[in-house]
Amino acid sequence: MKLLTVPASRGAVWVRSGFRIFFSKPLGFAALFASFILAAMFLLLVPSIGPLLVLIVLPLVSQGFMLGTQQALAGGMPMPEVFTLPLRGPRSRAIDMLKIGLIYGACSFVIMWICSAADGGRFEILQQAMAEETPDPARISFLLQDPMLLGGLLLRLTLASVLSVPFWHAPALIHWDGQGVAQSLFSSTVGCWRNKGAFAVFGISWLMVIVVLGVLLNTLFALLLDSPQLVPMAALPAGLMFSTVFYASLYFTFVDCFGSPEAAPAAPKR
Repeated sequence: MKLLTVPASRGAVWVRSGFRIFFSKPLGFAALFASFILAAMFLLLVPSIGPLLVLIVLPLVSQGFMLGTQQALAGGMPMPEVFTLPLRGPRSRAIDMLKIGLIYGACSFVIMWICSAADGGRFEILQQAMAEETPDPARISFLLQDPMLLGGLLLRLTLASVLSVPFWHAPALIHWDGQGVAQSLFSSTVGCWRNKGAFAVFGISWLMVIVVLGVLLNTLFALLLDSPQLVPMAALPAGLMFSTVFYASLYFTFVDCFGSPEAAPAAPKR
């Protein structure tokens, strides 16, 4: 393992690379994300612990997308089987991968509990209001103006960002470098800290992409086509694509922080 430092401008390159690799194999990456969504829907059906199970598998999902990107760069087609590859290697690495998931799920659950206590459950109330069959715009607008909700959202964003640092590269360091749980969490934290400028640009670049999309959609449907009600319908597929591209870009952040991993496992070409 190498510990590398890259200029802040690499953050924007990570985003561009994510889009580039996605459009090189759009069907493959779409299949990966669809498989993840389908699996998450099944896990959510498990009584009581469904949401916790989804959180537990997220580190495995991020590593699966890294493997998919690696395969795509090698000319192969990323397939859903990449999600199981980290569990089919050496037993010790598979166990450490499961431990990482359990720790991440537990930490995420604690964060959600703290934030819910901080905003008095207002975020959950907002979610319920937005999920109604016929949402009430006036009620949603009223809820959004609640200062406690804003404080809770900022707290969620802050704690989630802090939590992401040790777990950002931990699954990859376990899978490719054979590091243990504690060492992978420490190495990921050091790698992210040494390249904090690049990660800041990475986050800002994604924010700009989302803002530009919102402006374009509102301009197109609200002003040119006089159909503002179509904006959410157009934003949904765009949001799914951006989520897929984000996961596809994770591999490039790892390479710039720790160097290129071992050769990708064979993947069928399409």
